[in-house]
Amino acid sequence: MESLGLARKVYTLGPLPLLAREDPPTPCSSISLSLWKEQEECLRWLDGRDPGSVVYVNFGSITVMTNEQLEEFAWGLANSGRPFLRIIRRDLVKGDTAVLPPEFLAATADRGLMASWCPQQAVLDHPAVAAFLMHSGWNSTLEAMCGGVPVISWPFFADQQTNCRYQCNEWGVGMEIDSNVRRDAVESLITELMEVEQGKEMRRKAMEWRDIAIEVAKPGGTSHRNFDDLVRNVLLPKN
Repeated sequence: MESLGLARKVYTLGPLPLLAREDPPTPCSSISLSLWKEQEECLRWLDGRDPGSVVYVNFGSITVMTNEQLEEFAWGLANSGRPFLRIIRRDLVKGDTAVLPPEFLAATADRGLMASWCPQQAVLDHPAVAAFLMHSGWNSTLEAMCGGVPVISWPFFADQQTNCRYQCNEWGVGMEIDSNVRRDAVESLITELMEVEQGKEMRRKAMEWRDIAIEVAKPGGTSHRNFDDLVRNVLLPKN
């Protein structure tokens, strides 16, 4: 193309979770791209929780851990005293079935909900959710930013370390857990994010990023215009 004197054009788009929304909703806007069946009861459970009180835990569709790590995360959640929604895939534990200790289940029966999958963007948009314990995969990173939710990150592989670095060091919306996870560290970071001044500042910055994302993705916003241009100039057939 350069030899023909034609300029290349780059279309900057996103965040896709916001560009995919339609207002008013249409049948297409209700189509789910989820890999598994989503448990809608997660949203009903959140409806019964106080605003800004819940820790949401989901390590995505690929990350795996050991049974020991599963238990450390579990007891960190339990010891934090906070209500939580935790997603536990059937294949979350490497080479084994994810089984939580009965003592943990008894200790958190009145404030915890476990599910196999959920409508994640709707969960992150819910006013009850105040923190996201996650793996920093790019899709989850975008959805957290669109929901204005600060994160506690446990990156596993691929782009997750880079995404975590930006969340913690560049965007000011996250904290990282050491790969050798321990329950006292999980409890401490949850408490810091939910209660102390640094956590309040992260929540404020997360809401700022959410507002910016909404502004560029709404009709008339820069990203929305770029998306329209992409469809019109590249994807639609030329007459």
